[in-house]
Amino acid sequence: MVQTNERWGSRVGLILAMAGNAVGLGNFLRFPAQAVQNGGGAFIIPYLVSFLLMGIPLLWIEWAVGRHGGQFGHHSAPGMMERIGRGRAWKYVGVFGIFTNLAVAAYYAYIESWTLGYVWYSLTGAFAGQSAEQVSHFFSAYLNIGSGHFLNISGPAILFFLITISINIYILSRGLAKGVEIASKIGMPLLLVFGAFLAIRALTLNAGEAGAVNNALDGLNFLWQPQFDSLTNPKVWLAAAGQIFFTLSVGMGTIQCYAAYLREKDDIALNAATAGWMNEFVEVILGGSIIIPIAVAYLGLPWIQANVGFEMGFRTMPTLFQNWGPFLAAAAGVAWFGLLFFAGITSSLAMGQPVMAFLQDEFNLSRKRSALTLGGILLMLSAPCLLLYEMGAFGEYDYWAGTFSLVAFALLESIAFAWVFGIDKGWEEINRGADIKVPHFFKFVIKYVTPLFLLAVFVGSLLKPEAGNWAAAFGSLFSGGGWPFAADSVIGTVLNVGIAEKRWFIDGMPTQIFILNMTRLLLLSTFIIIGVAVYAAWRRKGAKA
Repeated sequence: MVQTNERWGSRVGLILAMAGNAVGLGNFLRFPAQAVQNGGGAFIIPYLVSFLLMGIPLLWIEWAVGRHGGQFGHHSAPGMMERIGRGRAWKYVGVFGIFTNLAVAAYYAYIESWTLGYVWYSLTGAFAGQSAEQVSHFFSAYLNIGSGHFLNISGPAILFFLITISINIYILSRGLAKGVEIASKIGMPLLLVFGAFLAIRALTLNAGEAGAVNNALDGLNFLWQPQFDSLTNPKVWLAAAGQIFFTLSVGMGTIQCYAAYLREKDDIALNAATAGWMNEFVEVILGGSIIIPIAVAYLGLPWIQANVGFEMGFRTMPTLFQNWGPFLAAAAGVAWFGLLFFAGITSSLAMGQPVMAFLQDEFNLSRKRSALTLGGILLMLSAPCLLLYEMGAFGEYDYWAGTFSLVAFALLESIAFAWVFGIDKGWEEINRGADIKVPHFFKFVIKYVTPLFLLAVFVGSLLKPEAGNWAAAFGSLFSGGGWPFAADSVIGTVLNVGIAEKRWFIDGMPTQIFILNMTRLLLLSTFIIIGVAVYAAWRRKGAKA
């Protein structure tokens, strides 16, 4: 194993990099959609409870796992999991920490490239004078979707994607302190400045001003007015817990990798909490103060509830900005898509680092060679997302790598940390060198509450019933009608619930179900290949010993 001398250059750089890892596109595109789709204020209470009982404890677990593994020369999940799991088989659980980053980065970098493209189009005034329908059509044309073609081949989309991948690989090749840390020190402050500009402009919009028909604050009222009935709704709890996973980047292996470059007595208790709360500030305060208030001001709450989704940031926001006049419209476009780009790149850099660390540690590749290897793998894995976006390949990547894999890994990791490594040793690891006193209450939470919370989320995602109606599902089961799986449950997805056409080919052309099944096979094959690589690396080390 190659021993690396890489360290973080400063504490500020570490916190900004960790916060940048968590702060991503989901803070501004996914969070507003989840909040609106789950009732606004009805979503916030389960969301905050999930953050305190699952999010913060998982952050401490992953920082502790990472720093502990780093003391033994492990900077990626397989080696770390073997150390805390106290058994050779646990290294294969760490495969999730490589697979998730590769698969998520493959489609995440594609969305990231959209934001870079839209920065350019905002600067050049491409949306000036366009109607809402024209802006929406612009997005479809940019991705070449809705045209009836089997492959979504788009010159501009591919060009900006290649530029985005090149920027990521270049920064990663420069190293931790000179690459990732500098990018975070530049990107995160700019993100906050752009976000503050848009939030202030949004929250000062009143009915009758700049074409607004409603007060923007009506959107905030919807988001923050408590609705306690959500506390008994499993569907809302599942959505809230899922958003916490997505927004904090837990269950991926990125946090552990960054923490592995800490020294034995470097603080993790305060650093983890600071990075977590910074992410929540960006998501809830900034992310909740841009899309929802602006869209409500111009389109009204009923329209938002009917049409909200992550594509809204590209199909709708440029149109709404046009109400602010030519200069402010261009500035708002650059700020909006600029903050999305910086949010995206700080996260995608974090996804690349664990893969590179695995190649460096276990296969003795130099940093530049591992960066080029990562780039080549991402280009191959991203091809289905680029070319078969409309056929559902993109969604399969997001579901299996960006949702299921996160929960599975976090569940196994929490069990290994609290029950195999041992909560006493784990608690000592969290508190060693700590700059704050972690409330002893969290020792109980980490051992019992967090694993049970994760188990509930995992089982819920497996068995999620149609329309999220658990009472009706149990009624159907006990009456002999069987369990009505939701189309987006794990079992429902495997069984292709909701897809009427089951044939793979029609008139010689592949159907959607063929693309979905082949995408799943590709992802499964990727997972297995990584597992084989882990086996080969450990066998190679054993032969040298």
